[in-house]
Amino acid sequence: MKVFKFGGASVKNAESVRNVAKIIQLYKDDLMIVISAMGKMTNALENLVNSYYKKEDWRPIFEEITSYHNAIINDLNLHEDESFSKIYLKILSQLELKLSSDSTANYDYEYDQIVSFGEILSTTIVSGYLNSELIENEWLDARKLIRTNATFREGKIDWELTQALFAAKTGVLYQDNSKRNICIIQGFLGHTDTGQTTTLGREGSDFTAAIAAWCLNAEDVTIWKDVPGMLNADPKYFNNTERLAKISFREAIELSYYGASVIHPKTIKPLQNKDVPLYVKSFIHPTSEGTTIQSDAKYDSLVPSYIFKDNQKLITISPRDFSFIIEENMRDIFEALSNCKIRVNMMQNSAISFSICVDDDEQKVANLIKCLEVEYQIKYNAGLNLMTVRHYNETILGQLTQNKEVLLEQRSRHTTRFVLRDISQ
Repeated sequence: MKVFKFGGASVKNAESVRNVAKIIQLYKDDLMIVISAMGKMTNALENLVNSYYKKEDWRPIFEEITSYHNAIINDLNLHEDESFSKIYLKILSQLELKLSSDSTANYDYEYDQIVSFGEILSTTIVSGYLNSELIENEWLDARKLIRTNATFREGKIDWELTQALFAAKTGVLYQDNSKRNICIIQGFLGHTDTGQTTTLGREGSDFTAAIAAWCLNAEDVTIWKDVPGMLNADPKYFNNTERLAKISFREAIELSYYGASVIHPKTIKPLQNKDVPLYVKSFIHPTSEGTTIQSDAKYDSLVPSYIFKDNQKLITISPRDFSFIIEENMRDIFEALSNCKIRVNMMQNSAISFSICVDDDEQKVANLIKCLEVEYQIKYNAGLNLMTVRHYNETILGQLTQNKEVLLEQRSRHTTRFVLRDISQ
């Protein structure tokens, strides 16, 4: 069996859902299909969480979300299916009931309980449409299959129990050779041992596909995107990008860690552990080759890759007593970073200072300063860019840093990283 993952862009409207059905029909294999929330629905649901949590009027946002899904359902003629309509209205009723109740003090908990409805709605609609087109499938609930701890918005997987839950639910199904077996499951979602809904981190549906593949010993995983595969740079920032035809698991991890947005960073490890190939293909041109991610590293250095992150802040932390940065200081700093939920994109230390480059989240940075300002002096520069170049040469680096001030630079054999500021600033 194969695992497919369709993201929000691939199910953003009725025509996109029809296209998913066409892609599925190109294959004869058993499939586990992971679906994200439709279009930009996660953003809308985040706005809904904020209104609910702040005790504001959430109904206009709720009605907008309902109208969006209703339009897709009507276009697919699913509103004529009484069985589907009953399920769909029940889901909306559950969401409305949640919003009508008082919130707890735990924002992350409330976030997971509400935002998770995006995937519940999308999988229900896609499953219903496939059934209406006589593509028989079974809708599965990730909130009963993927077991995590109670770290809301960043649930940690219990791999052994999750594998057992998958086996109990799908083992017999995928051993039935008398027909083609297709299951639909939500990306991004999990559950605790007490049945509370968790999420796996923003854009975590890729990770769900990898979890399913690991648990089911899948033949391969395909992530369907609106790009022709993994590109060596983001076309928003670079002209003449190239498709990476084949790269290793290690290279994919490096690229995703540094910020390549095509694949969620956690996706690769479970696939590499069981040597399950990952394909990144275009849902616009589904028969095109795309990118293959596998174990062989001989293709990795053929094409340089460029990763660009804007809206960065460079923070320099120094002990107020002018002492050296030693292990105890590093402990203090990383404990504060963990408590403030700040991900470090780049770090470097000198004798008396420690510098980090992070996404410029004003609230999180303010919390970090509050945690450290008694013992440490903190300075920062905002409005910066972080550039990572894999498999570089000096000509490339010269071109990329032209008309830029380099505030911080790191080099290894295969990777160079710069924190940059436009000279005009």
